[in-house]
Amino acid sequence: MTLELLQVRKSYAAGGESVLALAGMDLTLNDGEFVTVIGSNGAGKTSLLNVIAGSVRPDEGQVRLLGRDVTGWPAHRRARWIGRVFQDPRQGTAAHLTVAENLALAQRKGRRGLRFALTRSRKSALREELARLGVGLEGRLGERVTCLSGGERQALTVLMATLSRPSVLLLDEHTAALDPANAERVLVLTERLVRDGGIATLMVTHRMDQALAMGDRLMMLHKGRALLNLPAAEKRALGVEGLVSLFRHAGCVEDEVLLSHVGSTETPVLLGASPRRGEVSAEPDAPATASPGVRV
Repeated sequence: MTLELLQVRKSYAAGGESVLALAGMDLTLNDGEFVTVIGSNGAGKTSLLNVIAGSVRPDEGQVRLLGRDVTGWPAHRRARWIGRVFQDPRQGTAAHLTVAENLALAQRKGRRGLRFALTRSRKSALREELARLGVGLEGRLGERVTCLSGGERQALTVLMATLSRPSVLLLDEHTAALDPANAERVLVLTERLVRDGGIATLMVTHRMDQALAMGDRLMMLHKGRALLNLPAAEKRALGVEGLVSLFRHAGCVEDEVLLSHVGSTETPVLLGASPRRGEVSAEPDAPATASPGVRV
């Protein structure tokens, strides 16, 4: 077992009141397992990832990583084993460095020292890896990351998060700020890297079609609890309408589900989703335009 949460509770002070984000959360994530996580705003999705990453410490309960109790470990101590990709394409890269320098830093993650000399052989290896993955950046190793489009930058971020072969990968709505075409490309790359690397993964998404199509298991959160755990066969047989029905039955849908027209299909998404911080252009050389923001 790669990751285990035991009766984890976390609350926050808001407006003079205590808001419960995680209410005795239990979770197991097996080696190489890919779990998609859905839930309306306030369900506890981001708090769950923060507790796992170590950026937030739980009030009660235990977090176990590779059999060790890491509950008291800060984020930087866990970073060797945990990769994370955020919604904003700018959060996972160093903007002032080149594509090659960013990748070299990612390869050094969790190692002592700052040596990451970009030798000719190392650049050649990086170029071959990018070409193999079809990212389209193999000819742009010397360009600064600020020259990349939002989709290219997020693809680079996903690659960087998996390059050091972490034990756990946390994906926090990592395609929400991208246009549909770039989102699809990043999802395809994500699945390939996760499967090839055998990385245990939690992917938070507000897109029901993504939650149903990807991963080995679907987990639905509501008010800090896991209401539902569906294996791959059951979730795919359920379909979008069945999933919406489960949300309604749980009392967490009503006005929070709408039909968003994507292409020629109607795809349910949650109105509780974090608003897009500016659409990211699909044009290959357009810079990312997502404005900064912080989610609670």
